Amino acid sequence: MDLSLNPAQPDTATTGELIFDSSTAHFQADVLEASLTRPVLVDFWAPWCGPCKQLTPALEKVVTALKGKIALVKINVDENQALAGQMGVKSIPAVFGFVGGRPVDGFMGALPESEVAKFAHKLIDMAARAGVGGPSEAETQIAAAKEAAQAALDAEDFEHAYQIYATILRHAPDDIDAVIGVATVQFRTGDRDGARETLAMLPHDEPHPGADALRKTMALEEEAEKLGNPSELEARLAADPDDHQARFDLAMIANARGDRIGAAQALAEIMKRDRDWQEDAARKQLIELFEAWGPKDPATARGRRLLSSVLFS
Repeated sequence: MDLSLNPAQPDTATTGELIFDSSTAHFQADVLEASLTRPVLVDFWAPWCGPCKQLTPALEKVVTALKGKIALVKINVDENQALAGQMGVKSIPAVFGFVGGRPVDGFMGALPESEVAKFAHKLIDMAARAGVGGPSEAETQIAAAKEAAQAALDAEDFEHAYQIYATILRHAPDDIDAVIGVATVQFRTGDRDGARETLAMLPHDEPHPGADALRKTMALEEEAEKLGNPSELEARLAADPDDHQARFDLAMIANARGDRIGAAQALAEIMKRDRDWQEDAARKQLIELFEAWGPKDPATARGRRLLSSVLFS
């Protein structure tokens, strides 16, 4: 899988930490215990083995390129015959992959570098599924793709955002964030029915905060459209600054138009003038807007400060 959005990985380990010789005496620490934190390749070789001389450089190149995601331990069979026998090594080169303190896969013979790389990535993915060594390469790429899609959404580059989310779903059809991302693009480009249909694809027996927030946003916009002409509401408010219903309706229209801070300010103003209006309707609506906007939205932070200033003034 390649989403072409994977950022460069930092070089977190030196070659000496990743590739080294070991022995029977140090096998427990160098392989079994080490594989509890990241996958380990064990290469059984000998100085007189021609195929070993072909394979070892490929192993070292692949491990070095993976920059700490996997280690390579080399065992000289001439010096560690008992260990080779315990591992069932009958010919060399023989390579075993260890994850979580035990061998999980292996191969014999000199494979080309491309096949060695596939084997190493497979081992890393196996380790990730077992909770060893952090996320797999595929998971890392998907996470990076989601960040890029969100950045595109924030920039209102909806076409690009949709393309990224669609790519994620081709590789991970059950990715909830990507499904919600597609629905968000549809909603923000005016396709409300499409957004509803997309959200309906999500499992109904699991909570989805992002989906719930989007549904609330859609409902608020639909309610705002029923509130009437903003110019008429503004005229009412100019004639009577205590026309709280007009101010409330304008707040809902502002939210529907994307002016979230304006909506929060209008609701806070109602609370300043009459905190108990319509059984605390302004505060309740502001809390509902926070839920729809999400905790990370700047308008939520600003709105919470406004709410606190009113409540504790």
